[in-house]
Amino acid sequence: MASLDPKAILAGRTPGRASVGAILTIVVSSLALLVVLGYLALDGPSFAVGLVLAMLPLPLLLAGVLALDRLEPEPPDALLLAFLWGAGISVLLAMLLNTAGLVLVWAPLLGDDQGFFVTATVVAPVVEETLKGLVLLGFLWFRRHELNGPTDGIIYGSMVGLGFATIENISYYMAADPEAVAGTFVLRGILTPLVHPLCTSLTGVGVATAALREPGRGRVGPVLAGLLGAMLLHAVWNGMTIFGFGGLVIAYGIGFLVLLGLLGVVLADRRRIVALIGQHLPQYARTGVVTDADLRMLSTLPGRRQARRWAHDNLGRGPERAMRDYQQAATELAMLHRRYERGLVEQSDFERRRQDLLLLMHVARQVFFPSGFVR
Repeated sequence: MASLDPKAILAGRTPGRASVGAILTIVVSSLALLVVLGYLALDGPSFAVGLVLAMLPLPLLLAGVLALDRLEPEPPDALLLAFLWGAGISVLLAMLLNTAGLVLVWAPLLGDDQGFFVTATVVAPVVEETLKGLVLLGFLWFRRHELNGPTDGIIYGSMVGLGFATIENISYYMAADPEAVAGTFVLRGILTPLVHPLCTSLTGVGVATAALREPGRGRVGPVLAGLLGAMLLHAVWNGMTIFGFGGLVIAYGIGFLVLLGLLGVVLADRRRIVALIGQHLPQYARTGVVTDADLRMLSTLPGRRQARRWAHDNLGRGPERAMRDYQQAATELAMLHRRYERGLVEQSDFERRRQDLLLLMHVARQVFFPSGFVR
C-alpha cells in the first residue's frame, strides 16, 4: 500500500496532487469565519458563553450526520469544506444582506416589528438557503463525481447547515438575557438543532439528483425544486413563531415529517447501492479481486464492520485500514459503472478510474490476505 495513494484514488484525483480549489475555498471560508467570530467577540464575555454553548451539541450532531455516510464515506476535505462554507462565507454574507435589507428597506417601509417579521420569514430563508446552496452547486460543477446519489446531497447539505447553525446560535445565546440563556440553549441547541441541516439537505437532494442526469436543462429542475423546498421549509419554520406554542408544534411536526422523509431516502439509496454492488462486481471474480464471500460482506454494514474488526484483531491496524479501503473502492467501482451506463463518464475516464480502483482493491487484498495466511 506504500506505493499507492488510497485517498487520492478513492477521491478520484491525481495521486500526490491536492485539490487547489478545495484548499482555496477552505482558506477563504476560514477567514470569513474568523471575521464573524471577531465581530461577535467585540461584545465581550457573553461571546465566550455563546461559543461554548454553541459547540456543546456539535460533536453529537456531526456524529449523527456521519453515521448516515458509512456505506460510501465522503472525502474529509469535502466535508470540511462544506462545514466551513456554512459557518464562514454563508454566515458572513447572510449577516450583511439580512441586516442591510432590514435597516435600509423593510424597517423604514413597514416599521421595526413588521420589518423584522418580513426579514425573518421571507428575506432570510431566500438569502440564507441561496448562500448555503452555492457550495452545493460548486460540488455539482467541480466535484460531480462525489455526488453518487441523494445520500451524498443530504450529507453535504447537512454539513453546510450544521456549520451555519453553530455560528448563528452563538449570536442567539449572546442576545439572550442572563436568566433566559438556559432556555435558549434548550430551544436552539437541543430542540431545534436540525432546522438548517434539514433545509439545506433538500437543496442537496436536488443537486445530487441533477448530478446523475445528463448535462443540460434537465439538471435545472431538480436544483430549483430542492432550493425552493429548502426556502419554503425555512420560511414556514420562522413564520410559525407568530402563532405561539401552537405554531411551534406545527413547525416541529413539519420538520419531523421532513426528517423521516430524508431518512427514508437514505435507506432507499443504501439498498440501491447494495444492488449495484451485486450487479456490477461479480464480473471481476475472475480477476481475483472479489469473491462470493466478499459480495456478501459488502452488502451489509454489519458485515463490513465485522470484516474490519476481523482484520484488526487478527492482523493489526494496517490491514484494518486496507480492509476499509477495499470496501470503499468496491463501492466506488459499482457506482462508477452506474455513472458510465448513464453516459456521465467518458470511456477514457471510466477505464482509468476503473483500473485505479481495481489496483487498490488488489493491493488491499494482499495486505489483509497475505500469502500463506489462512482465514
